[in-house]
Amino acid sequence: MVKRIWTPSWTLFSGGWCFLLTAAFYAAADLLRGGRALAYPLVVIGANSIAAYLIAHLFESFVGDALKRHLPAATFTFAGKAYERTLTGAAVLLIFWLMLFWMYRRRIFLRI
Repeated sequence: MVKRIWTPSWTLFSGGWCFLLTAAFYAAADLLRGGRALAYPLVVIGANSIAAYLIAHLFESFVGDALKRHLPAATFTFAGKAYERTLTGAAVLLIFWLMLFWMYRRRIFLRI
């Protein structure tokens, strides 16, 4: 899709941004006090990344439809119709994270 912009200068530019963001996240997670607590949600996902991938691809429509079916209609439209998809996606993401958290707490890990 974006092959036209992959020039050598763009590669250096985007690579530089990737290195800067990696350094910033390393500093935030490992060097700053309390950084590990901020990274805990990502640890839960990373510990079961295969399960997260499978859950996202196999259950996304099921969970989204179930939320719309069992919750009142105004649950996802209280901020306006424009934000309905965003709020629905955030709710689905929360459900997926809770499923992964349940697996993490019980030490259930999918491995290949």
